[in-house]
Amino acid sequence: MKSSRLVSILLLLQTRGRMTAAQLAEELEVSVRTVYRDVEALSAAGVPLYGDAGHAGGYRLLDGYRTRLTGLTTSEAEALFLAGAPGPAADLGLGPFLAAAQLKVRAALPPELRGHADRISGRFHLDAPGWYAAPDDTPHLPAVADAVWNSRVLDVLYRRWREPTDVRRRLEPYGLVLKAGRWYVAAGPGPRTYRVDQILELTATDDAFTRPDDFDLAAYWSAYRHDFHDRLHRGEAVVRLAPGARLSGPAGEAVRADGRPEPDGWTRATVPIESVDRAHAEFLSLGTDIEVLAPAELRERIARTASRLAARYGNFRAGGGD
Repeated sequence: MKSSRLVSILLLLQTRGRMTAAQLAEELEVSVRTVYRDVEALSAAGVPLYGDAGHAGGYRLLDGYRTRLTGLTTSEAEALFLAGAPGPAADLGLGPFLAAAQLKVRAALPPELRGHADRISGRFHLDAPGWYAAPDDTPHLPAVADAVWNSRVLDVLYRRWREPTDVRRRLEPYGLVLKAGRWYVAAGPGPRTYRVDQILELTATDDAFTRPDDFDLAAYWSAYRHDFHDRLHRGEAVVRLAPGARLSGPAGEAVRADGRPEPDGWTRATVPIESVDRAHAEFLSLGTDIEVLAPAELRERIARTASRLAARYGNFRAGGGD
């Protein structure tokens, strides 16, 4: 809608400063001609907007001009309050600031949108960590966050999984990621990924570093996550699944993508596995709803476990008789 687009132009110029018509068009996914018409409409409405010609030109708002959030839609207001994550904000030392920001936004909303925001906050609560893992102890998280924000080098003692386990590292922290309740820092040189809870000692230095202009945290994390799964699941297993049986993670994705139905209603698929040990535990959780065909080592190991279980419960008879 045009009204929503006009508000978007105002907010883009308010937050980013000068922008060219081409940049606005790309951001809003419209033509440059549409941007020209929208700018004329804003000027006609009295918005102090002006443009500069030349190589360094573009549109900008008069210094000091600010717009209120009257263009916020119902869905946008709901999404804003649903996205507020008090737990992670508190971990970063930003809990009071998040609360203050939400209070200011709420005060700026029209009454009808304010009611929707209150309703979404009262009916939805985000709790990202899983049930069966204790929260990580991350005493150094606020210091890491401060170094990320201020581009300061960190000297850390870090515990990794391979020998030597405890190593000294000099990190240039580019960004923080919260994944399933666990904090990670992407840091140069490299960059590489480090778990914040594995930082044993930390010294914040006064040395500044320059964050690469082309570093995109979201793109880096997406690539890292895919590479992690590729390195983690290097083996394969051929399985048959009973109707309704489900595997999780990459194995489940493989079944959904390439599973082949068989005449008896079962599904046959080749799935990635991390190791025989991990696959043994995961597949046993499905009981008789899964049959492992390959590799032979995994099939034989599950068969041995099933035999031991049968022997252990061999004296049991239905009804609990003796």
